[in-house]
Amino acid sequence: MERKTRQERGLKIAFDPKTDLTLWEKTSTASQKDWVRGHNLHWISIFGLSATLFLYPWTAEAATKVKSYNALNTFWVLIAAFFVFFMQAGFGMVEAGLIRAKNAANILMKNMLDFCMASLGFFMFGYAIMFGGDGAFFGTSGWFLIGAKSPVNDVPLYAFWLFQAAFCGAAATIVAGGMAERMKFSAYLLYSFAISSVIYPIVGHWVWGGGWLSKMNFYDFAGSGVVHAVGGVTALAGTLILGPRIGKFNQDGSPNFIAGHNIPLVALGTFILWLGWFGFNPGSTLSFARPHQVALIAINTNMAAAAGAVSMMFAAWWRFGKPDLAFTLNGALAGLVAITASCSIVTPGNAIYIGLIAGILCMYGVTWLDKLRIDDPVGAFPVHGLNGIWGVLAVGLFGQSGATSKAAAAIGLDTGLPQNGLFYGGGWKLLGIQAIGITVMLAFVVVAMGVVFYTIDALVGLRVTEKEELDGLDINEHGMESYSGFQIFTTE
Repeated sequence: MERKTRQERGLKIAFDPKTDLTLWEKTSTASQKDWVRGHNLHWISIFGLSATLFLYPWTAEAATKVKSYNALNTFWVLIAAFFVFFMQAGFGMVEAGLIRAKNAANILMKNMLDFCMASLGFFMFGYAIMFGGDGAFFGTSGWFLIGAKSPVNDVPLYAFWLFQAAFCGAAATIVAGGMAERMKFSAYLLYSFAISSVIYPIVGHWVWGGGWLSKMNFYDFAGSGVVHAVGGVTALAGTLILGPRIGKFNQDGSPNFIAGHNIPLVALGTFILWLGWFGFNPGSTLSFARPHQVALIAINTNMAAAAGAVSMMFAAWWRFGKPDLAFTLNGALAGLVAITASCSIVTPGNAIYIGLIAGILCMYGVTWLDKLRIDDPVGAFPVHGLNGIWGVLAVGLFGQSGATSKAAAAIGLDTGLPQNGLFYGGGWKLLGIQAIGITVMLAFVVVAMGVVFYTIDALVGLRVTEKEELDGLDINEHGMESYSGFQIFTTE
């Protein structure tokens, strides 16, 4: 049988840009165009990463001298890094449980890729910006860790880097919950890389890398502001730009309760996070030279979490008539966030006060967002943003320096705090420094992340279509179901 050529079969082999592009624009749906844009973006990203890694000099630099490291301190930093890494699982469980079943795989995919993007971004650019010199605003050396150094003399660079990368991943993943159930996966990847490689490292440099806030004696021991407030406020900014989920608010502005699909997952995630915080806060000593300080930080972390859970339970009980488990679990997380800045400079009694206030703030933060018609599905801003701010300010109120007396140093209080807070005779100075620092820090984050989100929206679009949102992101974004064989309602 005679074969027909492509032309004889009527197949077009030549591309006419004038006619073909016009026809494509007219006949393609919005979702098809979005797919093409996203597909092109994926290939551009893969090519860019491959080219960058190809240029990286993988051969080890010749060492002129073998440096001696402290084995115990290195072990301590690595174990703490592993604990903080495991917090990604906690965030994933909490966020998946608090949203609907049709979006569970999507939120877990975002949590998974958060740490992946944070690892790559922090390796290539983030560490250099955060720790590459003592400039006022950002570092300028150590790109791709080439020539980078650990600021901790007796801990190897790679151990210190891993600990800091885990922190970076935690800051990035907070945002997933606030923008859950309606943000495109491709847009989320771009956001995650931007905050991990540039935005978070800049703020981190100001406080921990020798920047202008550290020179002002701004104090944030383990990151109430640097990690949690940055993540929480970024979630708020993204949520405002993205808009609420379909059906969250009525025409008169009253909110509708959209229940999470799996509260046991939320409970599991909370306990994982609580455990991880024992690496997050005590590990930030970066040394085991003062074991009594590590012990003080650990008990403060625990007491604040317990107090936050109890205060939020009673606040919810009073408001709704029953002790709500989801609110109670978020109260524990609020207490953990709030104590993170001051865990090394307060007594356990004051840690309880900080946690009690954190739980109440979280409860009313949820109420305020509903009144303002802001849709935060998991409470990312009340837990991390609001209580990150409170935690930074609590330093200026409850802080006690271990340098002020032998008794203070004996119980493990940090000698690095230059003066006491307001309630311990230090006056208003420290509180003023903390207030200025957190205000400027968050103003920068709002502006920078606003630019990032609007740029991403212009490139690939931030939000999925109405149909995709109603059907669920698991099917539309990933082609899979989290609970195959179960009936999942996709019209609410």
